[in-house]
Amino acid sequence: MTVDEMKRMARESLELWSSDSTGKAEDIFSPNYLNHQEPAAVGGVKGVDLEGWKAIVAECHTAFSDFDVAVLTQVAEGDLVATRWQFEATQTGDYLGRPPSGKRATWTGVQIDRFEGGKIAESWVDWDKYRLFEALGFLG
Repeated sequence: MTVDEMKRMARESLELWSSDSTGKAEDIFSPNYLNHQEPAAVGGVKGVDLEGWKAIVAECHTAFSDFDVAVLTQVAEGDLVATRWQFEATQTGDYLGRPPSGKRATWTGVQIDRFEGGKIAESWVDWDKYRLFEALGFLG
């Protein structure tokens, strides 16, 4: 794969979070995909496989409407692509046991994807959980 192909696929993986996504995770991620969430929305640090990752995305699609994804910058080297992103969405459904707030939140993160065999095999995600929770009124 070329660097440009890996960057495109990394962008497509993030676009799966978007409310209007029509992509398929299986086209982007390897069957043995592993995602390292730091922090996990439910607390702590969590590693999830492809099915676990798809469940997290589905939960967010249920909890948030008009989920927008913006890629802010990308850097690639070897088999790795680092992407700084911004998500923006309105909480219109239950999220982590909390009722809809109707509030719109914007938060950022960095995802580093490792490619193997033409697909993303592993990701490390570090995102601004505090900013999301503050915007939704989950803190204090």
